[in-house]
Amino acid sequence: MRRIYYITVITAFLLLAGRVALAESANSSFNQGFERHLRGDLASAVKLYSNAIEIDPAFAMAYQMRGIAQQQLKKYAQAINDFSMVIMFGAPSFKSIGYYNRGIVKNMTGDFAGAIPDFSQAIELDKKMAVAFFHRGIAKSKTGDLFGRMEDFREAARLGDINATAWLNTYYPGWRELPPTAAAI
Repeated sequence: MRRIYYITVITAFLLLAGRVALAESANSSFNQGFERHLRGDLASAVKLYSNAIEIDPAFAMAYQMRGIAQQQLKKYAQAINDFSMVIMFGAPSFKSIGYYNRGIVKNMTGDFAGAIPDFSQAIELDKKMAVAFFHRGIAKSKTGDLFGRMEDFREAARLGDINATAWLNTYYPGWRELPPTAAAI
């Protein structure tokens, strides 16, 4: 009976040690990738982030950073896929960033109608994400929803987004006095 207990304990220890080693290895690759990323070596950063993901397929931060690098490399489809993985594997507070970044890439590629639901999800998860309101307003503008643009810009400005405030001050100096439903253009 003792022998089974010791075998179980030793097996559990070895499995745990293996997981810790894998986690350290994934973190090591991620950290090296991040250093390369900061130095502007995006191709090497992508490879190192990919290595971290191979070791730990649920490493949300590695997907996030690889997505940013892919976006910087103008590999938009890959960036969208990585941000989708952030949404899949990230903690709820981190998912909002995944939705936001995926929406940004969709805006960059002209998929404004596809960006709006991503920004809406980011806002649903983080109601104080001013930049999501601002960029959703841009997407709404591009799809012809000028009322929606105004409402989103006003909310972004209310939450402290300086770009939304500057735009509203330039084109609608009396925007603060308008009731929320009268902001239609």
